[in-house]
Amino acid sequence: MNAPLATVAPYRHSGANVAFWVMLGLFALGEYTMQFRSIRDLIRRRSGRLAERWSLTVVLVTVIGGFVAGIKLAQGSTGEIRTAAWPLFGVGLTLMAAGIAIRWWAIIELGRFFTPDVRVQQDQTVVTSGPYKWVRHPAYTGMIVYFTGLGLALSNWLSLAALLLIPTVGLTVRIHAEETALLISLGEPYRKFCASRPRLFPRVRR
Repeated sequence: MNAPLATVAPYRHSGANVAFWVMLGLFALGEYTMQFRSIRDLIRRRSGRLAERWSLTVVLVTVIGGFVAGIKLAQGSTGEIRTAAWPLFGVGLTLMAAGIAIRWWAIIELGRFFTPDVRVQQDQTVVTSGPYKWVRHPAYTGMIVYFTGLGLALSNWLSLAALLLIPTVGLTVRIHAEETALLISLGEPYRKFCASRPRLFPRVRR
């Protein structure tokens, strides 16, 4: 016998489950495409100075760790969202879609200057167009928005906490490493860019 509608997380229902997995698949496909394109371009150009190696590993570990923890926690009843679960599921899917869009807008705006690792191109300039008008790291903003949405879509407060906090720790480490490298390489133009925009969210200075 199927459990009553109210006791089953929305993402487990057939129609909602399709939408949920589509959002997961789009994110995974986008990340794979981004990695493939960046590596292909680096091989073709053989350019760019690798500023550091370790922060990408930190990001991968925390993103994967947050994702696994979020999924695992959603399997239990502790922390389950029971009030307004369906509206919050809809908000979650919307945030997942918005996160993907923001991340890819930022990546497309950076163009050939985007790399998965912290790498500085010889002719690199400070990009101030697109989402970079408002924040310094919109690609990471997109990831945080996406994982917030995923936590809500999983209908579990503990999943939301894990997906929001664990990847954000890794992204914070990455931002520090990236900004240090860009300040050294680009100098005053990047310093002025940092002074005029918050890191991740408009009107949130730090």
